[in-house]
Amino acid sequence: MSLKKLKPTEPLEKLKIFLESKARGNDLIALPTFTWPFLVFLLGTCIGSFLNVCICRLPQDRSVVKPGSACPKCGHRLKWWENIPILSFLFLQAKCRSCGARISLQYPMVELSSGLLALALWYKFGLSPEIFIYFYFSACLIIVTFVDLAHQIVPDAVSLPGIALGFLFSFLLPELSWWDSLLGILMGGGILFLVAWGYYIIAHREGMGGGDIKLLAMIGAFLGWQAIPLVILLSAAVGSVTGLAIMSVRKGDRHMAISYGPFLAGAALITLFWGRELTAWYLAFISMG
Repeated sequence: MSLKKLKPTEPLEKLKIFLESKARGNDLIALPTFTWPFLVFLLGTCIGSFLNVCICRLPQDRSVVKPGSACPKCGHRLKWWENIPILSFLFLQAKCRSCGARISLQYPMVELSSGLLALALWYKFGLSPEIFIYFYFSACLIIVTFVDLAHQIVPDAVSLPGIALGFLFSFLLPELSWWDSLLGILMGGGILFLVAWGYYIIAHREGMGGGDIKLLAMIGAFLGWQAIPLVILLSAAVGSVTGLAIMSVRKGDRHMAISYGPFLAGAALITLFWGRELTAWYLAFISMG
């Protein structure tokens, strides 16, 4: 028997066919319809609990696998019932059971955000390759948002693997070609690099970090080059308004640093869910003028 040489994309195509066959419902576990949203949300919050570990440990270059979760103040190792997404925060009344230190509101916020995004993706894509791919993408954006807000950095451990995986996943996505993904990487990273370089030439100081450049390259890898203009427009608009508001509160400090990663992440999610509608509305609006 002769062995057929597989093309590089054939394993991905087989996985795609398998997931699409599951999505048709023939082999799904027979559960009441209302059960699936609950299970999807529950799984999302559980993954959100792991995202909290990443948010806390990646800036410190610590392993996200071990040791297990513990109180950052006293080192108390959490029991399983102290680590239930969202509910443990409520049961413990936002305090460590051992030392009484306050538990940051970040923990339930991340878990809730992860659960809601999983639910939104399930409603948008169903059980298909898209839901797994874009949930990974959304999880990366959640990590970036909270790490950048706290430390004003975008971890390379998130953006660089994201760029590579986003390109590889383009072979599974029916509406994103590998060419569009590759152009998205080049355009996303290239535009912000030029902006950062131009700002440095004019102001003689850095105005945008390299992390933002790699983040937009990752966004381009997952959403394609067509999404880059909308992501930049939305993030710049909201970021400018927010920056002006903060400056007015802080009495016009023009040199204060504002994290741009959360605005890029938010704009990417808006584009993922409503990019086509927003683009169509904008084109219709300018055509009227």
